[in-house]
Amino acid sequence: MSTPKDFHHPFKPYVIQYELMTAIYDCLSNGQIGIFESPTGTGKSLSLLCSALSWLRKHQRERFEEQVALNGDAEEPTWIVEQSRSQRREIIIQKYLENENRLHRIREMEQRQREQYEGSEPDYDSDQEENSNKSSKQDVAGKGFSVRSLQLMQKLGPSAPLEEEVCYEDEIKIFYCSRTHSQLTQFVDEVRRVKLPKAIEFDSALASSNGLQDEAVIKHLPLGSRKNLCINPEVVKLGSLSGINERCLDLQQPSTPGDRRCPYLPTKENETLVNDLRDHTFAKIRDIEDLGLLGKKIGVCPYYSARASIKPSELVTLPYPLLLQRSAREALGISLKNNVVIVDEAHNLMDTICNIHSVAISNSQLKRCRSQLGVYLQKFRNRLKGKNRVYITQVIRLIDSISAYLNGKTTDSAQVEGTAVFSEFMSGKGVDQINIYKLVRYFAESKLAHKVDGYVSFAEGAAVTDSQRRVSGNPVLLHAQSFFQTLTNPASEGRFFFQRVDNDDTFLKYTLLDPSHHFRDVVEEARSVVLAGGTMSPVDDYVRHLFAYVDPHRLKTWSCGHIIPEDNLSVWPVAKGIGGIELDFTYEKRTSPALADALGECLIGLATIVPDGLVIFFPSYSYVDHLVALWQKPLTNFRSIWDKLYDEKTVFREPKDSTKVDEVLQQYSEAIDRGTGGILLSVIGGKMSEGINFSDKLGRGVVVVGLPFPNIRNAEWKAKLEYVEKSTIERGASYNDGKAAAREFYENACMRAVNQSIGRAIRHQRDYASIILLDQRFGTRRIADKLPGWIKQGIKEGRSDNKFDEIILKLRRFFESKSRC
Repeated sequence: MSTPKDFHHPFKPYVIQYELMTAIYDCLSNGQIGIFESPTGTGKSLSLLCSALSWLRKHQRERFEEQVALNGDAEEPTWIVEQSRSQRREIIIQKYLENENRLHRIREMEQRQREQYEGSEPDYDSDQEENSNKSSKQDVAGKGFSVRSLQLMQKLGPSAPLEEEVCYEDEIKIFYCSRTHSQLTQFVDEVRRVKLPKAIEFDSALASSNGLQDEAVIKHLPLGSRKNLCINPEVVKLGSLSGINERCLDLQQPSTPGDRRCPYLPTKENETLVNDLRDHTFAKIRDIEDLGLLGKKIGVCPYYSARASIKPSELVTLPYPLLLQRSAREALGISLKNNVVIVDEAHNLMDTICNIHSVAISNSQLKRCRSQLGVYLQKFRNRLKGKNRVYITQVIRLIDSISAYLNGKTTDSAQVEGTAVFSEFMSGKGVDQINIYKLVRYFAESKLAHKVDGYVSFAEGAAVTDSQRRVSGNPVLLHAQSFFQTLTNPASEGRFFFQRVDNDDTFLKYTLLDPSHHFRDVVEEARSVVLAGGTMSPVDDYVRHLFAYVDPHRLKTWSCGHIIPEDNLSVWPVAKGIGGIELDFTYEKRTSPALADALGECLIGLATIVPDGLVIFFPSYSYVDHLVALWQKPLTNFRSIWDKLYDEKTVFREPKDSTKVDEVLQQYSEAIDRGTGGILLSVIGGKMSEGINFSDKLGRGVVVVGLPFPNIRNAEWKAKLEYVEKSTIERGASYNDGKAAAREFYENACMRAVNQSIGRAIRHQRDYASIILLDQRFGTRRIADKLPGWIKQGIKEGRSDNKFDEIILKLRRFFESKSRC
């Protein structure tokens, strides 16, 4: 498949955007696994979209020609073969025109409704609404639809006659996922910009005669959780995701009386409403909020009804959990077979996969489970069947075994954390005779956790709060069920750890060490997989630890520079502070008061030179606390370093409470707008190191202090490094190679966090900033080579002997040159 010259980009693309689109297009054409790095501000999302949709359109047109050219009987005369092909072409085009006409009529109808609404003040009759709401739960005899549903169908105009069954084929599609719904909403805004040709190429006159344009709206489907899409007011008011999920499932139970079941669930009787939702969804580009509003308007649940739209869709947008968990994909009916998967913001993909499949449970939660099961068993012992009593007894034994193990760790003052040995916490009486697989299946099929929680909530009433009964809104026994599931995982994939916390409670945690297994089915099912991000460097980890089983010829890595002119970025690794003091922020030396004073003087110097906003990233919150405590102590002249920083700019600190982040950012922005300037003390890997835009005046200078290496003494990190070393040797490498791979993995984890923080600066073509890396280790090739390509291109001079006194003069000239532009 040749690379097109036109990617249908809504603007004239920059050279690097065209190169990125070409690389992605070739990756999809060749069915490869691609790792693409394009700095934030370079139009990455739009480039991803245009290249992928251009490939899709080309693929659809080629598929159409293949369907037309299907060979018949080789002995048939040529004129019969040609006639047969002509007939097939007409049938396919006619079917395509019928579907497009249906969507075209919906678009025209919605436009008329919008114009009518905007041109007049709608009347409101509260009595009419009340009567409509009352009748919505009553079925109309012989129709199968509620009065409200029929009213809405009449108002909207069904997309097709009731007796007509619309048939859509299972289309080749693109699954695009990102971390949050807000990021997906921004992506959908980009989708609205792109104008694509029709999926089938035929005469424009034929399209015009059917009222169609040469361009076609992409069939886009947004998917989300029940919390995003539920339209039942009685369920939505519960607020929490777990509460909404639980209540939704309860309303579908066979034991639930008919008048209490959710009236919005799709059924055979309201299938036309489901089709209406599908067609209205495809008629224009909608985000997840639009889909929810559309479901309300039509009167059918968009969460469940959207599943009928997956097969005919061309582009599906969804958050990480719905794609990365097999159970979620199966529940939604998502098949990745021969389709394209794009994972955006993929810099933390491996950590995300591990976190999704890792679970921790505390001893206090286990004891709460034990207490609830005791109450439930005491009440229903005589009513439970023998098999149920056996399984519940097994659950109690399992809880007692793990709880006894954690009790021993709580009283052992010698160890606060460590690796938990499976055979030790599974050594309780009779536990060795329990089939964990069957027990977990019983949990799921019997819905034991919900039954126990329901009865205990009734029995205990207000004496016990929801926070005591639940974990993150879920029944505590359901949380235990998730933990028990990990007991069935292969020992090679993960490890168990214990950790004692301040309140004398002890946790047992399962940590997934190998993310490749859970992502492998995505890779093997999909035609092509694209990982993209602004800071994917260093990419070695993805190749070695996520795609180790993939043929190297199928892997494609690509990184581009920034769209800014070269002189808009200056990067300075600084090895020595004022007076030549070595900037060594290793864990053993960084608490030195002398080093803290030297760092403070460096930051004061930078604050006098860098205009507007100066963002400073530190290795941890605790280190910021340590530094601020030292800086606030008065010096010999009765003025502290903290006072001197405030003399230059207003100082703000990143809050540990995520609910206060927006408030601090607003205050920081206002200080810069007032002209007083601002210094923002942030943490690498914290709340402001990802997803925050420090463009223009908000980030004229970005400083990184030290390197945030994980605590190598931590039990989990010890296990991760041991696993990397062992798995590397098992693949045929030497002992030394295994050690080197573990060290590389450790350094890469650190540098990914640094690179993500650095990426907060430079957000568009005319932006400019200086990045100052304060630590002598940034001058070493081993560390510097792990920086993103666009950052390495901005490094001005030297790598190991840069002194702060010399750099401050060059920084002054850099910002003076920008002020004259």
